[in-house]
Amino acid sequence: MDFDKAMDSLDLSKVRDRGSKKWVAMMLPEHVKLLREYMEEQKKTPRPNLDEWDLDIIQENIQLAMKRNVEVEIKTWRNGAFHIHLGKVTWVDINRRTIEMEDVFNSFTLQLDEIVDVTILL
Repeated sequence: MDFDKAMDSLDLSKVRDRGSKKWVAMMLPEHVKLLREYMEEQKKTPRPNLDEWDLDIIQENIQLAMKRNVEVEIKTWRNGAFHIHLGKVTWVDINRRTIEMEDVFNSFTLQLDEIVDVTILL
């Protein structure tokens, strides 16, 4: 009975564990490096699978943005992370599979294979 009362009164929120810091001193540098690489790999998001409908919508939005000369938000996926690019589409090169854009500050090129979403900004 006393044990049950003691367990009920135990407040685990005050326990401050150092996590993996206490074990790092006993680990080899190679192990620490592998653990860091593993943690970085876990942060990555998988590439979304685009079907034919998604690719058609992306193509239509790019064409419409070029005709209207309006700004677009293009979301690309590279190395496990999404990147957002804002600007106007100036040119699409099918042979090189690139899209050229410009924003207020500079012009840049994106790979068509990396594009996962296109949104027209009004």
